[in-house]
Amino acid sequence: MNVTLEVKQYISKMIEISGPGMKVLLMDKETTSIVSVVYTQSEILQKEVYLFERIDSQNRDNMKHLKAICFLRPTKENVEHLIQELRRPKYSVYFIYFSNVISKSEIKALAEADEQEVVAEVQQIITKEYELFDFRKTEVPPLLLILDRSDDAITPLLNQWTYQAMVHELLGLNNNRIDLSRVPGISKDLREVVLSAENDEFYANNLYLNFGEIGTNIKNLMEDFQKKKPKGQQKLESISDMKAFVDNYPQFKKMSGTVSKHVTVVGELSRLVSERQLMEVSEVEQELACQNDHSSAQQNVRRLLQNPRVSELDAVRLVMLYALRYERHSSSILSSLMDELSRRGVSERHRRMVQAVVEYGGKRIRGSDLITPTDAVSITKQFFKGLKGVENVYTQHQPLLHDTLDQMIKGRLKDSQFPYLGASSLRDR
Repeated sequence: MNVTLEVKQYISKMIEISGPGMKVLLMDKETTSIVSVVYTQSEILQKEVYLFERIDSQNRDNMKHLKAICFLRPTKENVEHLIQELRRPKYSVYFIYFSNVISKSEIKALAEADEQEVVAEVQQIITKEYELFDFRKTEVPPLLLILDRSDDAITPLLNQWTYQAMVHELLGLNNNRIDLSRVPGISKDLREVVLSAENDEFYANNLYLNFGEIGTNIKNLMEDFQKKKPKGQQKLESISDMKAFVDNYPQFKKMSGTVSKHVTVVGELSRLVSERQLMEVSEVEQELACQNDHSSAQQNVRRLLQNPRVSELDAVRLVMLYALRYERHSSSILSSLMDELSRRGVSERHRRMVQAVVEYGGKRIRGSDLITPTDAVSITKQFFKGLKGVENVYTQHQPLLHDTLDQMIKGRLKDSQFPYLGASSLRDR
């Protein structure tokens, strides 16, 4: 199920029901975020929605020529705001949609407040529980696989090297928006950028590609543009070259804002990778996750803990990975590494996370054999060739989920770990 598409269809249906004419979308804080994720302003303007307001705003003007589409959560605060709105309506007619169930008593209170009879419709936009797994009918019935995160506590601790994952991890992505206001030398129009696969073709085509491929793809786009210019040809050998090119050609920014945005984002990712020495950190993470050389692992972890450029979070994650990997090793140096964290000034809260992750996903808890002695033999190091300035990184680790799905498809899941409930056995399917 594409949740973004489903929500977009819900909102489109709300707008269609209100009929033709100019409209205002009246929302609360949370539904505002929902709408902003699934619709761009230009898209929703095409549906005659010309104004966007918060239900809790006190400074809204009377606009009787507008129809109001209310999309709200059924909270006590929102219901009270709506009651006050209906007692002194600012718009000609109201179409009210709640994101979940609303009580009969609240419906009654709204009806009593609607003395001027401006409410045309009230609906609850919800999916009933019994419809949650109502999939399309197929020859082979769908299978619901229930997993426990504690079976694989290692994967979430590793630095990722695909575009979308790096943006989430290093920059933060909130409602499809990235805050770049703290980036050194950032221009005013790029302090906040939107990354949405729905409306950004470059992002949609590259969000699962690795860091080096993204830089290469941006470089190719910019070189295509340069070919159209009779003068000023320059080589684009690194991410910094591309940033300089964008800064030097204002018309390029205007013609290709999407590329300008991605050059800025990739440039900042590159800066953070270098500043936090994430290439070195990632290599040791991969060694801990995939290989079985305790002597090498303890030396490399200790070396990085003594490096002041390694961030506190990365240092703690390295120790957490070591604790999970060599939990019962006879020569474990976990206590020594914990002392090293203390000497670095790592907060007590972060230090406690090391023991917490072992209690959560250690050998005693997890149902599967997450790390086997044969890993070192079966692992093949994979590299990708990146742009100059983006060195090769290891991508050895494969999440446990990959093997679980593979075993499930082949009908080889152990009944002791994955008990099956259904009319036929799992292998027969």
